[in-house]
Amino acid sequence: MECKKERNLDFCNCTYPGCSRKGVCCDCLQYHLKNRELPGCCFPADAERTYDRSFRAFAKAWKL
Repeated sequence: MECKKERNLDFCNCTYPGCSRKGVCCDCLQYHLKNRELPGCCFPADAERTYDRSFRAFAKAWKL
């Protein structure tokens, strides 16, 4: 399967400086799930900027 990195960058909201996985969704998702986290694209902008990718932060951000 061909990576659509350039297209993914149009909606990737990751603000982490120097992220090597930016726009490479399959690598990003694999990395974060391995660390028991969710990627930045799962969070609203204000919560994404905290860099807390935990499931707890996800629930708090979306008030679940």
